[in-house]
Formats: sequence, C-alpha cells, structure tokens
Amino acid sequence: MDEEPSPTRESRPSVTTLTVTTERAPSGVTVLRVAGDVDLVSGGEVRERAHRAVAEGCRSIVIDLSAVRFCDSSGVGVLIGTRRLLRSCAGELRLVLPDAPRAGGGCAEVHRVFNALGIRRLFAIHPDLPSALAQAAATAAATAARTLSTAQ
Repeated sequence: MDEEPSPTRESRPSVTTLTVTTERAPSGVTVLRVAGDVDLVSGGEVRERAHRAVAEGCRSIVIDLSAVRFCDSSGVGVLIGTRRLLRSCAGELRLVLPDAPRAGGGCAEVHRVFNALGIRRLFAIHPDLPSALAQAAATAAATAARTLSTAQ
C-alpha cells in the first residue's frame, strides 16, 4: 500500500539553487553575497569561496545573507567553519542578516534557524551591508594601530 503525503506537510523542491558572488570592498574586506538556499548540496560553494578568500590573504569577510531563502544545519556548519577558519588566522567574519525580509529574500527562515540552534552569539550580525563594512573597517584600523604601536 502506497502512502500519500500528508496534505499539511510542506514539500521543498529537490533542486537546490544558490548563487554566490565575491567582491572586494575598498577597505579590503571580501564580501560574499549569497542568494538562494544554503544546505548540504549547495553549502560547499560558500565554503569554497571563503577558503579561497583566506588563501588569497583576506582576513575579514562579510557574508551577506539578505537574499538567502533557506539555511539548514549544513549551511550553519559552513558559517561556523568559516568563522573558525578566520579566527585561526586572526581574522573576522561578519554576517549581514536584515531584521525584515527583503524582496526576493527569506531572512525570516534564517533567523528562525539561528534562534532554534542558539548560535546568534557566535556571529557579528549586522542589519545591512554598509554597517557591516563600516564595523569591519573600524576593526581593521584599530588592529593596524595596535600593530603599529607594538612595532615602535
């Protein structure tokens, strides 16, 4: 006897869509703009881009999640792994996650996952890209000033 799916069960498409674009801000911060679904199938693309940026010498990455519709525990694992990688080389990770969903985005789902897993405290979360870039630039300037004063 074949079981029919429950009419209340939500179904997700089996094809995962994700786009990741990489850009370098004038301050030297690498910005990864992520759109679509970050899950077991697609998360490797985000991981690869972050690893590539670190290999190229970037120590400050902002991942813009404002256009992410869905993020599962695998996607969260990618973010935690990226944070760990950057911390191991004295770098920093910042996330852009608006409080309100934007057109084409689904930030409410990402907020729900972050809250359910209790991981908000692990990340520097900003409501928009300009605030994330400004804070990253301020942190970089403070670090440079400390390094300069130590060297003297």
